[in-house]
Amino acid sequence: MLTLVADFQQNKPLVLNPKFVQGLKSILIDSSLDKEFIAKAITLPGEGEIMDMMKVADPDAVHAVSSFIRKQLASEMRAELLNIVENNRSSEAYEFNHPNMARRALKNIALAYLASLQDEESATLALNEYKSATNMTDQFAALEGIAQNPGKTREEVLADFYNKWQDNFLVVNKWFALQARADIPGNVENMRNLLNHPTFDLSNPNKVYALIGGFVGSPVNFHAKDGSGYKFLGEIVVQLEKVNPQVASQMVSAFSRWRRYDETRQSLAKAQLEMIVSANGLSENVFEIASKSLAV
Repeated sequence: MLTLVADFQQNKPLVLNPKFVQGLKSILIDSSLDKEFIAKAITLPGEGEIMDMMKVADPDAVHAVSSFIRKQLASEMRAELLNIVENNRSSEAYEFNHPNMARRALKNIALAYLASLQDEESATLALNEYKSATNMTDQFAALEGIAQNPGKTREEVLADFYNKWQDNFLVVNKWFALQARADIPGNVENMRNLLNHPTFDLSNPNKVYALIGGFVGSPVNFHAKDGSGYKFLGEIVVQLEKVNPQVASQMVSAFSRWRRYDETRQSLAKAQLEMIVSANGLSENVFEIASKSLAV
């Protein structure tokens, strides 16, 4: 994957190794393998993991390559992935045991790959899986695929899911986190809207971890090159610090590795740290982490 990242940075065409594709395809069709193992074997590493392996982290290149690999695999293994989704559906009552957990995990990772294609057939499949789901796990997995594609359907399904599960605060937190880590362009504006959602409470640590913590875990939007993600977090830390300094100190730590990025991002992140440090009445915890991050 790092080789492809380097190719992207040098404006070279991205080409996926056919042996890699064939290797994953052979795993997909091997019925002798445990379904949980297959699900884990075909799961790509997170973008944060890849950036940790780089001397200078490049969120744009890593995201572009990760998206390319996911879509290319989905395209070349489409038939196999569709078979997995179709053969691992179940209308039976939810059961918490290994065979059923493994079946759901495999079906849902296959569905996620197909959803990445962002074509009409895959969008229809994800929507049908959402509507026919007999449990929250499968319904949420379908929602994850739908939520990566901006548009009317996304908004309608997100609203429908919330209406179904609004009385379950744990599920609502998952709903917040899902939207926070979405890779859709300009997600900062959606984040600002979610801050005003009736069930979001800045004084509730779990809500903050779900929404704000979810956002900083999304490289494509938190590390947006225009600095909008950094600015959003800086503003939130200053607000949060007045309500819960301990949680604010954990959120500001997202800036602690700012020197690992390119000069443009370094400058933008540093500006937010300086803004936080200069805020009036700053708590000791937040000041310590922000000032140490600047000094490193």
